[in-house]
Amino acid sequence: MELGRAGLAWAAALLLAALGAQVAAAAAGEFDPYRVLGVGRSSSQADIKKAYKRLAREWHPDKNKDPGAEDKFIQISKAYEILSNEEKRANFDRYGDAGESQGYSQHQHRQFHHFHEGFYFDESFFHFPFNSERRDTSDEKYLLHFSHYINEIVPDSFKKPYLIKITSDWCFSCIHIEPVWKEVAQELEALGVGIGVVHAGYERRLAHHLGAHSTPSILGLINGKITFFHNAVIRENLRQFVENLLPGNLVEKITDKNYIRFLSNWKKENKPHVLLFDHMPVVPLLYKLTAFAYRDYLSFGYVYVGLRGTEQLSSQYNINVYTPTMMIFKEHIDRPADVVQARDMKKQLIDDFLSQNKFLMVARLTSQRLFQELCPVKKSHRQRKHCVVLLTGEGDKFAEAYEAFLTFAVANTKDTLKFVHVYNDRQPEFADALLMDEEKYRGKSAVVILERRNNAGKIAYKTLDEAWQGSKEDNFILLDLLDQLRTDPGLLSSETVLADLNDELAPMFLIRWLYSMLDYISDCWDSLFHSNWREMMPLLSLLFSALFILFGTVIVQAFSDSSDTRDSPPSEKEETAAKTEKNDTSFSKESNSRIPKKGFVEVTELTDINYNSNLVRLRPGHMNVVLILSNSTKTALLQKFALEVYTFTGSSSLHFSFLSLDKHREWLEYLLEFAQDAAPIPNQYDKHFLERDYTGYVLALNGHKKYFCLFKPHRSGDEGGTLGLCEDYDSSLATEARGKSSCSPGSRSIKNKLHKLSFWMERLLEGSLQRFYIPSWPALD
Repeated sequence: MELGRAGLAWAAALLLAALGAQVAAAAAGEFDPYRVLGVGRSSSQADIKKAYKRLAREWHPDKNKDPGAEDKFIQISKAYEILSNEEKRANFDRYGDAGESQGYSQHQHRQFHHFHEGFYFDESFFHFPFNSERRDTSDEKYLLHFSHYINEIVPDSFKKPYLIKITSDWCFSCIHIEPVWKEVAQELEALGVGIGVVHAGYERRLAHHLGAHSTPSILGLINGKITFFHNAVIRENLRQFVENLLPGNLVEKITDKNYIRFLSNWKKENKPHVLLFDHMPVVPLLYKLTAFAYRDYLSFGYVYVGLRGTEQLSSQYNINVYTPTMMIFKEHIDRPADVVQARDMKKQLIDDFLSQNKFLMVARLTSQRLFQELCPVKKSHRQRKHCVVLLTGEGDKFAEAYEAFLTFAVANTKDTLKFVHVYNDRQPEFADALLMDEEKYRGKSAVVILERRNNAGKIAYKTLDEAWQGSKEDNFILLDLLDQLRTDPGLLSSETVLADLNDELAPMFLIRWLYSMLDYISDCWDSLFHSNWREMMPLLSLLFSALFILFGTVIVQAFSDSSDTRDSPPSEKEETAAKTEKNDTSFSKESNSRIPKKGFVEVTELTDINYNSNLVRLRPGHMNVVLILSNSTKTALLQKFALEVYTFTGSSSLHFSFLSLDKHREWLEYLLEFAQDAAPIPNQYDKHFLERDYTGYVLALNGHKKYFCLFKPHRSGDEGGTLGLCEDYDSSLATEARGKSSCSPGSRSIKNKLHKLSFWMERLLEGSLQRFYIPSWPALD
């Protein structure tokens, strides 16, 4: 009986093993990286790499507009991630899974649940969202791409902060923080915080641009500035991190003692002032985020109604202490211009309320941006908008005229009319263009009705015939003109072109420089204390170099001073002769550094054989200047290249090579990706992507520091007739070059590609060219 039971147990075990093998095979069939890349199981790493590059270029979403291109590209990247790692590849070959699960893949565990009710395993216990197929879909709407980040997220960070997570496949820590991240992202997004997710496996360029060298990483972005999160990933820490990103002076605490001063600043700041009354002891994060978004238009204050010392303030404005209340004050501080009350202040409610009250009733034009917002260009006859401008001065002398104009504006508020005023002394060009420096307006106020016709400054306008004094007669005249304007747009008979207004509220240059220095110092301090050594290495290297030079100079000076005291001072003639000799010697050294060592230019071809010695292992301080050419342009470009760089061959740190575009186009295109500007990224893969002509490009490669400088060919026609000349070699060069100079039109246009290369070489030696850094030199295969 016992033997029978043992036999049944062995049979059950064998059956389970067989089932496991079948399930593993089925799991492997779900995703086969070999089939995705189109390579065999015996393929080498070089074959796998070539297949990946070819497919990635074909299926990249920026180039391929097929609806399934993005999914296909993700599968290709995932397959390459598995097969390029020997350990993952071995696991997949052995168990059908690339993970480190001792032969039991996650698919295998998942299939047991569906195979037979008698063998039930809860799939949630084995669920690890390592790959894109099982990745949490809640992150999909937050995924960022490089061009989207540069063109949209960075500009938007000046209106709201962003919280960005860097994640990747096969990341256990990413799984660990996922529940907290989901909760916080949902909460902060409702408050107005931008949320972003970067997948380091598929967006390596963006991850490298952000400085994320490990996953998971969380960072904040505000005003285009990146700050890394270094604490434990819990809800309170993430909320505090976002709050710390915001400037500290966004919201002022208001009490009975300072509310009059705060509200009276509307004239100095030229902004409405907002007060939030709430029973919370600290300023709510939603209110701080709102203050950051509208900081250019409004000033914000917070009143804690439960605090002693706010009773007078609450009583004066009849505040309900149990309901949050938001008030906007404009020119009159004794009564609010608008009020909103709600038990639960939502972001949408606040945005609607503030967007309708962004400007004073009679705002002062202090900048061109404000002028364009208040007085927009007409788009059609139905969307005509007119500005009524009071040109006045500062001080009590003009106060009566301004108050009368303000009263008129409040009584005649319309969507098609905007009332503004300008101080003549602060905007003299604006005032002179409208008043024509007429004597009757000198020292007085004037009113002008205008309409902007285009963005170049052209306007149509009409100036009231008499100076504005604010009398009843003046009010009737202005009201009559506005009534006529509704039916007769031709009333604005005068035209002129206005120059841009001065930015009156812009900070001084010294203050802007001081703020920039403080930001830079805080960044360095933060990086230093959080062990971000990779980013700090250039700064530390510069600091230690400066200290070494400083102490070295002090020591040398000390020894030289001590020796000079023992020597007698030279005579005046000897001193003059010594100076002359020194100057001649220094001049000869400087001249010799530019004199070529040879009578010819030694240009070698950069191939996979000499690639390591001529670039990858190039000695520190040395650079290889590489000319890009094709078989058809080789002779003409080499002749012109040798002529342009001949005077620089005296430098022992420069090497000269050429690279065949026909053989190594892929290597060149990989490097040029790091030299692209942010703006043309969306057009990276245009229809002529594979037909681009890179002949005539010159790259100065620094193998040790892993950067290069780029010279792009000169476009023909920029220099007029000078480009039509046929340039020949110096006789000494022609012999050594072993080639004849061609003067055919085709040869001439090819040679013109390297026009001004010598000026570029001058800037290269000066160190003033832009440098493009790369993570590592790609293989030249």
